[in-house]
Amino acid sequence: MPDLQFQIDSVEATPNAAVPQLTFKVRATDSEPQPIHSVALRVQIQIEPVRRRYTPAEQEHLHELFGEPERWSKSVHPLLWTNANVNVPAFLGSTVMDVPVPCTFDFNVAVTKYIYGLEAGEIPVTLLFSGTIFHNVHGSLQIAQIPWNREASFRLPLHVWKQMMDLYYPNTAWLCLQRDVFEKLYEFKARHGIPTWEQALERILERTAEVQS
Repeated sequence: MPDLQFQIDSVEATPNAAVPQLTFKVRATDSEPQPIHSVALRVQIQIEPVRRRYTPAEQEHLHELFGEPERWSKSVHPLLWTNANVNVPAFLGSTVMDVPVPCTFDFNVAVTKYIYGLEAGEIPVTLLFSGTIFHNVHGSLQIAQIPWNREASFRLPLHVWKQMMDLYYPNTAWLCLQRDVFEKLYEFKARHGIPTWEQALERILERTAEVQS
């Protein structure tokens, strides 16, 4: 019976995709090589925040997610990034597949908040594998399941994620507002004849700074 082990060779920003996307290059190796007809692979990608250290500035940025650093031993937990399905074609012994991971710049999403809160270094991720293997035994098609304990860890360079976001959103960030808040901002922008949303927000921030001073 096939015994697949997995490792991540590399990751890169995917150009010309419909949405921002990273592509993980995942190597599957059969410990006892035999003809594999195909694999219906399921991959769950998680971020493991406990697997890295944080500067004081990063701790401040991540306060919204995890609270005070003194509480992090209880509040820091894995963050589910996404689930992916990959159809792996026939191979013998070993193969490298692309696992596409869509990304978002929506700051209502915990993963975006976490990654944006980092200044440098790496993002610790774990890929959990499951699925169905279709293989040949003496000319007969057989089915085997990938054990649930199959996983692979990887340290994703932060600059790769930033490179991807700069590719799709150059010098831009997305902010999602509740409709009533947007209506107030829209009214403020129109009433003062402000041409852009950036200038409207800058005007509000300037007024806030004047009041606080």
